[in-house]
Amino acid sequence: MRDNIYATPQDKVEDFTFDRSVVEVFPDMIQRSVPGYTTIVSSIGKLAKQFQQSNSNIYDLGCSLGAATISMRKFVDADNCKIIGVDNSEAMVERCRLHVNAFKSDIPVEIQCNDINNIKIKNASVVVMNFTLQFIAPEQRQALVQKIFDGLKPGGVFILSEKFRWQDENINNALNDLHLDFKRANGYSELEISQKRSAIENVMKIDYHDAHIQRLNDVGFNSVSCWYQCFNFGSFIAIKS
Repeated sequence: MRDNIYATPQDKVEDFTFDRSVVEVFPDMIQRSVPGYTTIVSSIGKLAKQFQQSNSNIYDLGCSLGAATISMRKFVDADNCKIIGVDNSEAMVERCRLHVNAFKSDIPVEIQCNDINNIKIKNASVVVMNFTLQFIAPEQRQALVQKIFDGLKPGGVFILSEKFRWQDENINNALNDLHLDFKRANGYSELEISQKRSAIENVMKIDYHDAHIQRLNDVGFNSVSCWYQCFNFGSFIAIKS
């Protein structure tokens, strides 16, 4: 279904939430809003295969409709692996379970409706946060990333995809303009872009690119890199030695 949520003028633009109206249009919304999304999701599955370990858990934190979960399920084949997807939106979880169950695989998947700040990460070989950390309160991010590091097995990987910004305003403005052009080219009007910005500015707090690297290093990751970037969106890989 096409994303027309912000296509008509709204007297008051409410804060963005992952409710049923968003669930219905989410695949279209994210494809038309996030450059490189398809490449990131497909590559997450391949990275999961590289770093999978037998007798371990694989986490998709903020799993939404299950795109990264299904991508990993296509590639993971280690013995006694389990994929655990977590999201705090009941509407997302309900639809995610349908998507996951429609994809047949021997790898078991459990989809939980929960706050990822409240769950335990244990015996993990792979942890994925695909455009999720940016919706976590900034003061909670360090503790969450530390929990992920502590729950990873040696040799495990954390894959973190985010929208980010730069302290250099010239770079920041140039890449932001490219992103806006991307949305226009995908059919979003100036009204839609403006109203979506108003809806999301209070709920999605974007970190600086270098702040992500610093946080990953601070919690204990020694091998950290941005493995993919398109405009002001990208994905980091952090390996626990």
